[in-house]
Amino acid sequence: MNEIKFIFFDLDRTLWDFEKNSIVTFSDIFEKYNLSEIFPDFDTFITKYKYHNEKLWAKYRLGEIKKEELRNKRFLLTLAEFGVNDENLAKKMGDDYISISPTKTQLFPYTIEVLEYLYNKYTLAIITNGFKEVQYTKLKNCGLEKYFKKIICSEDVGRQKPHHDIFHFALSSLNAKKNESIMIGDDYKIDILGAYNFGFKSIFFNLHKNKVKSLSNMQEISSLKQLLDIL
Repeated sequence: MNEIKFIFFDLDRTLWDFEKNSIVTFSDIFEKYNLSEIFPDFDTFITKYKYHNEKLWAKYRLGEIKKEELRNKRFLLTLAEFGVNDENLAKKMGDDYISISPTKTQLFPYTIEVLEYLYNKYTLAIITNGFKEVQYTKLKNCGLEKYFKKIICSEDVGRQKPHHDIFHFALSSLNAKKNESIMIGDDYKIDILGAYNFGFKSIFFNLHKNKVKSLSNMQEISSLKQLLDIL
């Protein structure tokens, strides 16, 4: 990959361990609002939340709902499953999630080592669909912001991955060319197919080794440490 000069990383579930950090955050919220009086157990709360969150995020990516609706409605629908229609509580939970989750700092193994290595060889940037105020806070709290020349958030572009506009914006912001660039991310449809359809290389961070269709210009890893052998 001698021609590569620019590396674009996804953040959540690629560098920042979204699942582990979220569980700790939800545990804080569950205890703070005594949600054991509403839900039979913590796992049920998480399962119901994930169901509604994924559906609402799909709508958000398509531009069918606004960020503010997503933030609160996912908790409102989760509460409503157990007969609690409390918009005020849902808003408090939504606000707490946004404020608490980016303070958690669990990264995937080898994140720092890999970034230290790549930082001296390439120009690094983030392309993320996450909320702008949250993603910047995560990077700062984890000590990652120093590695990245640009943080490209979908809110700045008005388009979400996998739309071509966000990839075009990312390249333009660094004066980068497609043949000099590579995308690294965990979401096959959003990160990898998005990059592929736009026309540049990708590395699929397939932590759980799920079977996917191999694409030209795509490589696959299950540990960030493998990037040291590729790049």
